[in-house]
Amino acid sequence: MTMRLFVSRDAGAVAVGADEVAQALEQAARKRGLAIEIVRPGSRGLYWLEPMVEAATPKGRIAFGPVTPAEALSVLDAMAADGPHLLRLGVADEIPWLKRQTRLTFARCGVIDPRSVEDYRAHDGYRGLERALRLTSDEILADVTASGLRGRGGAGFPTGIKWKTVAQTSADRKYIVCNADEGDSGTFADRMIMEGDPFVVIEGMTIAGITVGATRGYIYVRSEYPHAVTAMNAAIAAAKRAGYLGAKIGGSSHSFDLEVRVGAGAYVCGEETSLLESLEGRRGIVRAKPPLPAHQGLFGRPTVINNVLSFAAIPFILAGGARAYADFGMGRSRGTMPIQLAGNIRHGGLFETAFGITLGELIDDVGGGTFTGREVRAVQVGGPLGAYFPRALFDTPFDYEAFAARDGLIGHGGIVVFDDSVDMSKQARFAMEFCAVESCGKCTPCRIGSTRGVETIDKIRRGERVAENIAVVEDLCNTMKFGSLCALGGFTPYPVSSALKHFREDFGPAPTKLQAAE
Repeated sequence: MTMRLFVSRDAGAVAVGADEVAQALEQAARKRGLAIEIVRPGSRGLYWLEPMVEAATPKGRIAFGPVTPAEALSVLDAMAADGPHLLRLGVADEIPWLKRQTRLTFARCGVIDPRSVEDYRAHDGYRGLERALRLTSDEILADVTASGLRGRGGAGFPTGIKWKTVAQTSADRKYIVCNADEGDSGTFADRMIMEGDPFVVIEGMTIAGITVGATRGYIYVRSEYPHAVTAMNAAIAAAKRAGYLGAKIGGSSHSFDLEVRVGAGAYVCGEETSLLESLEGRRGIVRAKPPLPAHQGLFGRPTVINNVLSFAAIPFILAGGARAYADFGMGRSRGTMPIQLAGNIRHGGLFETAFGITLGELIDDVGGGTFTGREVRAVQVGGPLGAYFPRALFDTPFDYEAFAARDGLIGHGGIVVFDDSVDMSKQARFAMEFCAVESCGKCTPCRIGSTRGVETIDKIRRGERVAENIAVVEDLCNTMKFGSLCALGGFTPYPVSSALKHFREDFGPAPTKLQAAE
């Protein structure tokens, strides 16, 4: 009997030796005379255990990890004998870190073969599209709106309102654009889903096309994601062969086609209008709004632009119903959020859960504290433009409004952890420098403000007129926040201001009462 093994093809797993482990398992099987089949799924997101190897058994898939090529033979023997091994983790679905999650968007990631339409369908894939084909546009919009789904790319704008605007705008052509330009530090959920469950993105975009009357879509992927580009192109080809893309989808009267476009690595192209400029073959520069992309987007036509995770949530909503999705979460933050834990953390990876879990639970309980064993001093949520939160704010629920109330943002759900060795004045400088390097240059507050910010923080770090220069930085932050054309300049003040507010001691001595009076 052929033994079925699973070794991740996810870029994160490959980076730590997954390909070599798969090859070693094949060699070990030949040595033992065992018949094996190795399936290459995505990652389940337990990155500290990668490369993780799973074996299909009547009890479920038994996991071992992290496995090195040198351990492949002994692991294979343990799998064949169903015996003990130091790396044996038990049934994968029962691993506590996985079991406590609420996996709606990532239910199939790490489970299915990402190249197989049949495997996708066998795990409830395309049920959402099949239902969508039986509904009217208004009925689909009602479901998406009632689900409470908000943009998972950072802005948190209600998806139903965006789709409805495009659906109600008359035009000879409309487009669906997936923003897969995932450039935030500490984020990898888009990459994971594209590499591990690409059909869910395709299905979500197809449903969007049917809903608003679009017949063509584009997936804009950053050039640093070659594995994701390969996976998406392979899945698009497989979906076409199966009749889920192209003319008369699923035997219906609807047509929809998809194409992958690769960006050139500009962070600002994660902003939707810069992305559209790049898609049209021009330099990625922010457009002034209005008009909104929903009215005049790609090639001047009405365009739905959503993040990868937003589209990936749609099939569940259509298949399981809006209420099933909206039952998770808190307040206006409904459903689940795939949270990415990175930086100086013991258990880094992807953790999908309902909105409402506190920041402290995520860092201390789920993440296991710092990798170094030192005290956690700060966490940055929402990428390089997110605020730095000290431990005093770890009671903050993971919720759009709760973070906004404390001058923070959830963004794309990435969390980067720092221990007590971090210098927060350096982190503030990095934020300004990042903005200066990545600015498209169109607006003065972002282009000039960030450059002056770097210079002024350097003066503070040298001890030059500290109080006066801190006042200049605060003034620059205010100007950038309210005067920038897009979120790159507008959000850069969040990490800078939060570092000054919560970690003032890293910016030199505070002025004495006498100095303050002067």
